[in-house]
Amino acid sequence: MDERTRHLLTAPPAPLLVRMATPNSLAFVIQSSVSLIEVWFIGQLGTSALASIALAFPLLMLMQAMSGGALGGAVSSSIARALGAGDRDRAHKLIWHALAIAAMGSSLFLIVYLLFGRALLALLGGTGEILDQAAAYCLVLFVGGLFVWLIGVVGAVFRGMGDMKFPALLMVISAFIQVPLSGALVLGLFGLPQLGIVGAAVSAVATGFLVSAVMLFVLSRQGRVIQLDTQHISFSKPLFQDIFKVALPASLSPLLTIFGILFLTAMVATYGEAALAGYGIGSRIEFLLIPLVFGIGAAMTSLVGLSIGAGNVERAEHIGWTGGLFAGALAGVVGLLLALFPDIWISAFTDDPATFEASRTYILIVGPFFAFQGLGLSLYFASQGAGAMRWPIGATIVRFVFAVGGGWLLAFSFDMGLEGIFIGAAAAMLIYGVMIAASLKLGAWRNLE
Repeated sequence: MDERTRHLLTAPPAPLLVRMATPNSLAFVIQSSVSLIEVWFIGQLGTSALASIALAFPLLMLMQAMSGGALGGAVSSSIARALGAGDRDRAHKLIWHALAIAAMGSSLFLIVYLLFGRALLALLGGTGEILDQAAAYCLVLFVGGLFVWLIGVVGAVFRGMGDMKFPALLMVISAFIQVPLSGALVLGLFGLPQLGIVGAAVSAVATGFLVSAVMLFVLSRQGRVIQLDTQHISFSKPLFQDIFKVALPASLSPLLTIFGILFLTAMVATYGEAALAGYGIGSRIEFLLIPLVFGIGAAMTSLVGLSIGAGNVERAEHIGWTGGLFAGALAGVVGLLLALFPDIWISAFTDDPATFEASRTYILIVGPFFAFQGLGLSLYFASQGAGAMRWPIGATIVRFVFAVGGGWLLAFSFDMGLEGIFIGAAAAMLIYGVMIAASLKLGAWRNLE
């Protein structure tokens, strides 16, 4: 076992988690700001453009969540457990398996979008120019989707070996590339063509290509705990199974999350273009939490996986509680600040009164429950490290039922309108966090097969 891995298995958990999570969290917050800045750029084009990106946004989030969350978490878990058990040869081979799955995943997404994508966007309420813009954005995004998948998967390889700083640094650099490029292409600055919201997709794909190429190059160099080299190119069913046993159940979470957002988007769309645009702004702010919590959760995945691989379940649970409570507190503070001062930040995205009010209503109702979202999501990532996904998936299903079913009942059966939809979403966050925390308390990570 190398010295770095030994240190990760023996250092005091709390300070170690802080040191590893800090670069991740800062990088993911900076990266998530790209999404918000793009909304500001697109907002300069008018309410129709905001409504178009609100339709397309769930599909972008689905691809990012599947590549960086479900598959990325599974890759980090597999590599961390291999290193924790002292099997570096296995960890080397897992890199090639991860890259193969990324290629298959991006191809599958492109095929599904080409077959059903426009119909899905129309089903969500997209019509006319709004539908055309959203469909064009998604087409560019999925054609170049391999680079989005590679960022998530190769970054997960580095985090699986305990290296949080390098992928975090590249994320920060990519943000400083993507933001000006996106602004120039969306608004037609510096002599570049004005592509509208499609410009944001072109920027995301181009930046993904640059960052993934740099990651692969560095991973192939000497001096890493494990590296990408041709002598380890071999594929085996057990190694694919090791990744898929976490990735497949974990993929249900982003699927249900995004389908939940799609259903909520469709319900909100029945209240008009302004309501849809306002919800798009509010939901993007909510998704600021995912990168923020993912920064902590990625460190938890690695550390928990190492501890489980080494047979130290008590240490794994200690890391889970420490990181989960920290993530919940951090997300809770963000939610409360947004709810207490909505006028300050919403006005940066729109000056349309109806859009402003829809976004304000959303954050006032949902914001105070961000703490439970942060707690549940961080423990979800930690559970990936442990290879124990039964309870997190169960909690995700229950959250989906409450968010969609509860929101529909309150909005349309009890005539509560938009407020009913948002109350359902808030209740779902509460139940999600409580269920996953209860699973850890009941010993879900013990006696794993």
